[in-house]
Amino acid sequence: GQRHNIGFMAVDEIVRRHSSFSPWQKKFSAEVSEGRIGSEKVLLIKPQTFMNKSGQSVGEAMRFYKLSEQDLSVFYDELDLAPAKVRIKRGGGSGGHNGIRSLDAHCGQSYQRVRLGIGHPGHRDRVTGHVLGNFAKADQIWLEPLLEALANNIELLVAGDNSGFINKIALATGDVAPD
Repeated sequence: GQRHNIGFMAVDEIVRRHSSFSPWQKKFSAEVSEGRIGSEKVLLIKPQTFMNKSGQSVGEAMRFYKLSEQDLSVFYDELDLAPAKVRIKRGGGSGGHNGIRSLDAHCGQSYQRVRLGIGHPGHRDRVTGHVLGNFAKADQIWLEPLLEALANNIELLVAGDNSGFINKIALATGDVAPD
């Protein structure tokens, strides 16, 4: 339920909504589920290392399956985006996110980043408590529609239609996202 785990929440919702995925298995110091989205075979990975070492398990899986940076999409929490906002970019810096810093070190930097807005607590002294804190009941008004929209429209992202994916998310969350 922590804000830092919104990426895990997103992949859990994808597995729930798409029946092609296998039960979670332990591999690569992670939980792994394989399935199909559209015509594409997809591997979902939830590293079980400390967050700041998550790149180790993802890198190991990428080497095992002979995947490149171009094959990787990472869902993660973004402080600098308002709650329920989603942005996608390929490459870039870590923005101070230690999990992304680890992924950059073990997987390269040219992977796709799906940044999920969790909002900023207002002052940097409160950031750690904010990201490690659980979502409040009041957050469910935007969190549930966001996760549902991500899972329902994941086929667009897998097909490379990032604009269509972002548009569908915005339409699904526009009326419930806090300002």
